Amino acid sequence: MVGQGGSSLSPLAQDALDALVTALPNERELTYEQAYAILDEKEDLGRPGAEDIIERLYNKGHLYEVEGKIRLTDYGSE
Repeated sequence: MVGQGGSSLSPLAQDALDALVTALPNERELTYEQAYAILDEKEDLGRPGAEDIIERLYNKGHLYEVEGKIRLTDYGSE
């Protein structure tokens, strides 16, 4: 899944973002612990790898933080 204008994410980061989007609850936000667990389960990333991917996605503007929880930008909405 690639948003408008393509993506400069690595394949692993793109897969991680897809996994987070797929697992996003109705509240449209995740705790960091939930995000780490999703990435561990779906992408076989341990805690250090999951933290690194979350930071990359944050720095590239694919997610943001509100009151200590992760929210995804309007990724994949059509």
